[in-house]
Amino acid sequence: MTGPQWDIIGIGESSIDEVFRLPGVLEPNVKLPVSSRQIRYGGQVATTLATCASFGLRAAFLGTTGDDDDVNGLRKALDDRGVDTSLLIRRPVPHRRAMVLVSEKTGDRAVLWERDARLALTPDEIPRATIEDARLLHVDDVDVEAALVAARIACQAGIPVTSDIDQITDRTRELMAAVTVPIFAEHVPLELTGEADLERALRTLRKTHSGLLCVTLGARGSMLLDGHQLYRVPAPSVRVVDATGAGDVFRGAFIYALLRGDSPVDILRLANAAAALSCTRDGALDSVPTRREVEEFFKVKGQGSKGKGQGSKGKG
Repeated sequence: MTGPQWDIIGIGESSIDEVFRLPGVLEPNVKLPVSSRQIRYGGQVATTLATCASFGLRAAFLGTTGDDDDVNGLRKALDDRGVDTSLLIRRPVPHRRAMVLVSEKTGDRAVLWERDARLALTPDEIPRATIEDARLLHVDDVDVEAALVAARIACQAGIPVTSDIDQITDRTRELMAAVTVPIFAEHVPLELTGEADLERALRTLRKTHSGLLCVTLGARGSMLLDGHQLYRVPAPSVRVVDATGAGDVFRGAFIYALLRGDSPVDILRLANAAAALSCTRDGALDSVPTRREVEEFFKVKGQGSKGKGQGSKGKG
């Protein structure tokens, strides 16, 4: 009897990014010359899957693309990084594009994007057998109806589901309930609960969700609630070149460590390190590190890839 064909199937977004590097700080009313301009590739699920593949997982991408000339470059970039793109569905519309403004001084970026509504993946395009042939499913919150259908198929089959939740909509709570491990942007738990403190927000969400609850904190690291045990792990200090895609790299490394059976602290340590290393490089897909590079990064920082983090218990 053979095992699942895929370690991970990802459902969600990819992007063609036009990246402008700027010599100053991004702030209101600023006027800056353009240092350089490049076409790069990214998107939240695309970058997460590329990270998983780079770490050695068998990764497949279920989603849509447009028919622009640059889409061939996007597919090639994913194929070159080991992501299977045979499940992608091509639409006769422009692909999702983003204008990414990156400060050379701070590494901060601003993203302006547009996506044709006809790129939406629909629930009837979710193949049950394909979802059931994976060890883990990862979804984002872009095409929510399709993500919900896929997540429910996976959960019925006993397959864990991770998610990228970085915006609040009227379907956010429904999506959170449908997945096993929601991974939130920092503002999401606060807005969902009305709490001003992240720990209190996660403990409030615990009342309706029994799985791991994770929050990315950018340069401050990450936080995870496992049962009633809260873990906080700081991020390694790096000189930031470009923060684009760092959260997606975090999720990819998180998934790798989760499937490997790591402890909560070690999951966060690995994911933090991968995200930090990605910030020292340009672009989204182009910034994805390998597992060996992350291990070498730990050595340079004088740390092992496994170790202690800060934990605290509280009442749910």
